Amino acid sequence: MKRKRGALEKVDADLPNLQHKIRSDPTSYQDEFINQYSQYSSLHELFLQSPSTTDDSGIVRLRDLIDFVSHVADCYPALTKGFAGDLIGLLERHHESLDAELRDKIVGSLVLLRKKEVIDSTTLLNTLWPLLVSTPSKSLRALLFQKILSDLRTSNSKATNHKLNKRMQTTCYNLIASDPSSPKGLWAVKLAREMWKKQIWADSKAVSIMEVAALSKDAKVVTSGVRFFLGGDEEREEAADEESDEDENVDMGKLRHQAGVNKKTGKRDKELRAAAAKVKRKERKKKAPHPLNFSALHLLHDPQGFAEKLFQQHLQPSQPQVRLNLEQKLLVLQLVSRLVGLHKLTLIPLYSYFIKYLTPRQPSVTSFLASLAQSTHNLVPPDVLEPLVQKIANEFVSEAAAAEVASAGLNGIREVCVRQPLAMNETLLQDLVQYRKSKDKGVQMAARGLLSLYRDVGAEMLKKRDRGREAALKLRASDGQGARFGQVEGGEIEGLELLEKWKEEQGLDAEEDEAKGWENWDAESDDSDSSAGWINVESDGEEIDISDSEDEKPKKAEKVNVGKAKESDKENEDAEADEKKADEPTKQKSEHNTASLEPEAALEKEEARLSNLATTRILTPADLAKLQELRISAAVTSALPSAKRRKLQQQAQQNSQRHADDPLYSNDIEGLASLSHKATKEEKLRRAKGEPDEEKNDHRSTTARRKEKKASEGKSTTNKEKARKKNFLMTLGKAKRKGKRSLQEHRKVLKAHVDRSKRGGRRGNVGR
Repeated sequence: MKRKRGALEKVDADLPNLQHKIRSDPTSYQDEFINQYSQYSSLHELFLQSPSTTDDSGIVRLRDLIDFVSHVADCYPALTKGFAGDLIGLLERHHESLDAELRDKIVGSLVLLRKKEVIDSTTLLNTLWPLLVSTPSKSLRALLFQKILSDLRTSNSKATNHKLNKRMQTTCYNLIASDPSSPKGLWAVKLAREMWKKQIWADSKAVSIMEVAALSKDAKVVTSGVRFFLGGDEEREEAADEESDEDENVDMGKLRHQAGVNKKTGKRDKELRAAAAKVKRKERKKKAPHPLNFSALHLLHDPQGFAEKLFQQHLQPSQPQVRLNLEQKLLVLQLVSRLVGLHKLTLIPLYSYFIKYLTPRQPSVTSFLASLAQSTHNLVPPDVLEPLVQKIANEFVSEAAAAEVASAGLNGIREVCVRQPLAMNETLLQDLVQYRKSKDKGVQMAARGLLSLYRDVGAEMLKKRDRGREAALKLRASDGQGARFGQVEGGEIEGLELLEKWKEEQGLDAEEDEAKGWENWDAESDDSDSSAGWINVESDGEEIDISDSEDEKPKKAEKVNVGKAKESDKENEDAEADEKKADEPTKQKSEHNTASLEPEAALEKEEARLSNLATTRILTPADLAKLQELRISAAVTSALPSAKRRKLQQQAQQNSQRHADDPLYSNDIEGLASLSHKATKEEKLRRAKGEPDEEKNDHRSTTARRKEKKASEGKSTTNKEKARKKNFLMTLGKAKRKGKRSLQEHRKVLKAHVDRSKRGGRRGNVGR
């Protein structure tokens, strides 16, 4: 410690050179390494004796020696057996009093030893994780979290390290579950969210960590856990898209050409090798099987219990253990409503919770309306939803209400009724539909959306003049029977009736058609090497009859009797026709008597409506190909009607075919009001003073306003407009030449003008 400063600087400068020499030839420089390692040991002992009294030069020397030994420790494993333990002991006992640079160097050296496989990931994570949770230093926490995350990603880069992942997931779970009121659980949430984003932790164990976090007693931990369920899947998809975009931008042909033409340098060679590795990684991803990335909401073990605990603990507590503000409560409410709507849970107290918030004076009322719509599904009793719909109509939709309020109310009612149409009563519906004649565009479109919805799901509740042609025809065909509560429609093959109709038009025989449909499939399957086909075994001349029934006859006899069988079939058909004619009056009477049995008649109609093609025969590959062709042609045909009808169809499709996993946002409730122009502070002040709007009193043309706007934005004008502002003397020569043109020149100019107009102007396609 008493060495002169010049000698100390000289020794420090020699360490990088010595490190390079040892890496190239460890055996020859073992004595020099032992000398430096003994200096490190003495400095380490002195520092442990008095950590607070060590001078700056001693700390700098110790830091340089730690860096040197960590870089070459793998060359002398026997000599540096206790080096990692020394660093771990220094960090665990003195991390609060250590110099910041020395502390960061120790952390970096431990990570370097892990990369050199001197220590394993378990030892490193067991050292860094307790420090991350306990240290008061903000910079050290950021460094430790980065190193832990990097080590977990490296350990799972080649193959999934299930053992390490399970151990870390258990540690994160226990950190939150052992002390729910502690804010330390926030680090477990951050780590689990980052690992989920990188698709390393994509199982139910990571979701269980977030489930415990959402039910903890600390506001920050609760908010982080809830935000994960609401947006974690979107973050994962965005990260995957970014990685795929980066991989797609590599052009290996261009890089090889540049490497062959330009001067060869180490940097360009390194870039070429990195690009080749990226392309190789991209090809490996293409060949790898597609991962099944389930949503976090689908990986919950008990969605019903989780939703009930969230609602009772955070939204309806008798004695609140966590004080959440309005924004945090809205996040919890959105999660509960998404769980109820996605899994079709039963949580009746949730709907009475909404009643006090359904008023236009409530802040973020559109978020409450969106949550109410998300929590609605077809198994919610209509008696529970009907008071809510009635209150929304009373509070929001009226002649005295503002246009934004009325449109939000109508949109909220429509979103609720999309999921449970039985929540609407007939009187209220006919009243709300009348708002389609409103002068405001947002209210008008919201009312039209509600009308188009009930034309599909409940046309019998509308007046006859509001039903429309298609809804009236459907209602007449179904005899006015609407959907019932709890009714679930059976699954059908889409477009099967088109295939059945096509077969009827073609007049194909069922057996011949089925045989033709399997021809190609049989040929393809017989070509495979695995199936050798049937082996034809010839007998010795004796024919053995192995039929089980006495009714079976030889084929020759069947061929001989074909004509007789046809004649007998014709006679039987004539007899059956005569019997049917005789039985028609009695049949009509029996049908008239059974017409009063409404359920049976409805059931028979439903059975008759369903196609019996899939229940009576197996669809062949040819049938499936034709079915796909008919679906495409039907989709093209349905896209051809008028603009108004197409708009209504698109609106109905948006209402009915929204995926259950897709969330509903407040912007969907606001409708056109969210896109409308919001007045600035100057406009509001001018209106308050009674001053007229400048735009209303501006009687200039649209062209003049556009020119002024372009000039204020610093944009240029066209060449034609610039020519009009030229000085007269600059255009005088052209004007004189124009006046002195001969008839032949004038004819040539006019002919060129006609030709130019035919091909679409100066930039038109020549020769067309």
